[in-house]
Amino acid sequence: MSKSASRRPAWLAVVVLAAAGLGLWASQRYHATPAAPVLPAVKSATLLPNPRELPAFALRQSDGTPLTADELKGHWTLVFIGFTHCPDVCPTTLAELSGAQKQWASIPEATRPRVLFVSADPERDTPELVGQYAHAFHPDSLAATAPLPQMEAFARSLSLVFMKVPGKSGQADDYTLDHSAAVVLLDPQARMAGVIQPPFDVKAIAADLQALAKAAP
Repeated sequence: MSKSASRRPAWLAVVVLAAAGLGLWASQRYHATPAAPVLPAVKSATLLPNPRELPAFALRQSDGTPLTADELKGHWTLVFIGFTHCPDVCPTTLAELSGAQKQWASIPEATRPRVLFVSADPERDTPELVGQYAHAFHPDSLAATAPLPQMEAFARSLSLVFMKVPGKSGQADDYTLDHSAAVVLLDPQARMAGVIQPPFDVKAIAADLQALAKAAP
């Protein structure tokens, strides 16, 4: 056997290995998970390192239609849980958020940030009443509620809490709710992306949401 013939298998092996390596590189590059978009720095919220997927939920909106994660996709959403009989925290928070809503009103509706008020008091707050309450602060706000088991699961998925506190009279309808005062930030994929704690800086919230809406795909 000639020397050239004896070397041929070695050369072929090199070529095959190189081709295989190139194919693997191309496959990995083609199938690689797209890099997460780089979000602008925000002042008002604490962003999670990785947005958290929420369990499936179905709340009832003020017009009677269901509110699911699909309804929230495409927008940054500020979620606040409270109740319409709330004497202080709820009206104050919704008034502050309405101030931020006014500042981002010029953003096209398709990507405009939204505020979602969810009542944790389904015994007294019908979907219609929740809608009237939220819309009195800003007409663009979303409003919803759900039976207690669904509300508990929804609040828990957002790391929020609420609890009924009986009133002094002992009457069944004499009670208030202790609830989280924080606002949860959902990204355009309807994932939990961050938390905004009181006291709220309305200008910072408005500026942050405007920047996020501009940067997000």
